[in-house]
Amino acid sequence: MDTEAQPTERDRSSRPAASEETSGTPGPEGRSRSALVPRVAGWLPGGRVTLTLLLCLLFLLALNTFVARPFQIPSGSMEPGLRVGDRVLVNKVAYRFGAEPHRGDVVVFDGTGYFGEADYIKRVVGVGGDRVVCCDEGGRIRVNGRSVDESGFLFPGDSPSTVSFDVVVPDGRLFVLGDHRGDSSDSRDHLGSPGGGMIPVRDVIGRADWIVWPLDHATRLHRPDAYARVPAAEADAAHPAEGAHG
Repeated sequence: MDTEAQPTERDRSSRPAASEETSGTPGPEGRSRSALVPRVAGWLPGGRVTLTLLLCLLFLLALNTFVARPFQIPSGSMEPGLRVGDRVLVNKVAYRFGAEPHRGDVVVFDGTGYFGEADYIKRVVGVGGDRVVCCDEGGRIRVNGRSVDESGFLFPGDSPSTVSFDVVVPDGRLFVLGDHRGDSSDSRDHLGSPGGGMIPVRDVIGRADWIVWPLDHATRLHRPDAYARVPAAEADAAHPAEGAHG
């Protein structure tokens, strides 16, 4: 009997220690953590409601700064796909971590020093090293010797361009055009300006990925297939005619 009772006694003697560890009385660290929220809430007018609103605001601010940003379409330069007043969601991490804009992407960029003191939204037609020419015998824009059929997104009735040009895009820059060529101030209008109308990649805020408002027009924006067959730029293409225009 005694030998059977000994483990029982040991078990019983260990229970107070276990109960102390799992009791509802918090230690010093537990008190500081559990008291932090009501303590901060106590400093604020409105208490927990105000604290919750502040945390939500900080989250939205971080989201807007580092991840995504809403942008309202200010003009008809990107019609018919993007209409005046549409709100698009700009993906700000699309070109981080080594990624670069692609031909066909719709990008929002800071035009300060190139287009004007504002943010702009345009479609990328040429990237660094590309030779962009207007126009071929059929009136189409040609990139690296390949004619591009833009009919899938060009404004009905617009020609690809009424301005002739023959440019080579410097490395680290973009040649951009609006889809509504008859109502767009873009790289064509700044060929003679500093930078030749080419937007530095570093000034790109992000890629427009979604139309989020109005709801009846909400959709994901896809890169068109029109540029899929454009060959890569030749390695020496940017040197003989860099920044040239006609």
